[in-house]
Amino acid sequence: MDYANSFGHIVPELVLTGAALALLLVSAFAGDKASRLVSILAAVALGGAGAFAASTLAEGSSGATAVAFGGLLSADAFAGFAKLLMYIAAIGCLMIAPGFFDHRKAMKPEYPVLVLFATVGMSIMVSATDLITLYIGLELNSLAAYVLASFLRNDSRSAEAGLKYFVLGALASGILLYGMSLTYGFTGTTSFDGIRIAQETGLSTGALFGLIFVLAGLAFKISAVPFHMWTPDVYEGAPTPVTTFFATAPKVAAIVLTARVALDAFGSQPDAWRQVVIFAALASIVVGALGAIGQNNLKRLLAYSSINNVGFILVGLAAASAEGASAMLFYLAIYVVMSLGSFAAVLMLRNGDGDNLETFEDIAGLSSTRPGIAWCLAALMFSLAGIPPLMGFFAKLAVFWAVVNAGLIPLAVIGMAASVIGAFYYLKFVKVMFFDEPVGRATKAGSAAQWAILVVCTVLISPLGWFLTGALETMTNTAAAGLFAGV
Repeated sequence: MDYANSFGHIVPELVLTGAALALLLVSAFAGDKASRLVSILAAVALGGAGAFAASTLAEGSSGATAVAFGGLLSADAFAGFAKLLMYIAAIGCLMIAPGFFDHRKAMKPEYPVLVLFATVGMSIMVSATDLITLYIGLELNSLAAYVLASFLRNDSRSAEAGLKYFVLGALASGILLYGMSLTYGFTGTTSFDGIRIAQETGLSTGALFGLIFVLAGLAFKISAVPFHMWTPDVYEGAPTPVTTFFATAPKVAAIVLTARVALDAFGSQPDAWRQVVIFAALASIVVGALGAIGQNNLKRLLAYSSINNVGFILVGLAAASAEGASAMLFYLAIYVVMSLGSFAAVLMLRNGDGDNLETFEDIAGLSSTRPGIAWCLAALMFSLAGIPPLMGFFAKLAVFWAVVNAGLIPLAVIGMAASVIGAFYYLKFVKVMFFDEPVGRATKAGSAAQWAILVVCTVLISPLGWFLTGALETMTNTAAAGLFAGV
């Protein structure tokens, strides 16, 4: 084994691990007064790791040249794109956090350190090409996420969110581990390449059960129906910057990992898992849309929106092709921008005392009192609804086009019909903000960082973002080719 070459492939993980350990020592010795400095240095570390991930993507790394540590990891372009997206999302979450935590006197250096450790786990997840590596990365991310969910120790909702996430996450990890053990038992290997080769002649009943259990465990991590039950409660109870983090970076990692498992480890038997993915996709679209209609809490509604969008992303995965994988990544990139902007807007909704507002009653007539936030939020909601010419429309078009080319026309038709349901609750934002009587509760100004994130995200999903689609398509096609080169 060439260790020098292997370590060269995991430079982003080494940078983040070293930074997290160093900043942990700074936090221990300097205390809470170093919170801002630790956050800035954590963002710098993420930017440095992102530069290495971008170089991997630009080189189009794939196949045997990207393999590290004897096949345990693969630093291919597929992982490089996911890492770049995760690091950008994590930086955004670090930028918007101080404005929230400072008001509660809860800004601590442990927050950026935990984000770094969670991101290390996510980096391992998207590069994993072995079931053991997969599990290690997933658990490293989950352990940090459980603490982040309950970060506000004096808030009962945050403590409840952390406990629920921990209990249900442990259950999902057990399901995943059981599926991994079945897969190993019936294929004789934990390597994705070995599993795919072992199943080329057919899938045994035991291996099929292993596949289903593995997909069930991963479905929990991506909030896909019917394993979505934790999402609304955790999103509502966790601190809003943490909810923003959960809705973006870990979502990218879990979806990319699911795609790698399906297309790589079980790629030789797509018909065995496609029907499971199709069910999860359509159920997530419908349940996410219907569940959001009756919500009054903005964070719970965005949680159901996340479930709904996961369904559309899984539509791209169901194509089981390079085009489908590229469309899935294209949608994922736009989804991260829309989610980051939406939660940044929610963070900026504060009353005169600085307390966050989270219900529709609080944003009634917002266009009269805070027109900047209202117009940006309206654009983001229209994009999430998939209304042209905003980028959310092109994201949905990409995944539906991919499944049509794969011959799954009924799936595309049902998905497009179900997407109409989701437009209802997105338009509710516009109705309440622009046509209801103003209540004037959102009076506190947002921080400069929150404004920057909101404006940038709004511009990116606007028609101006169309000029970047060529570069984004090139990156997603390169990433998808990097995955399929080893399949």
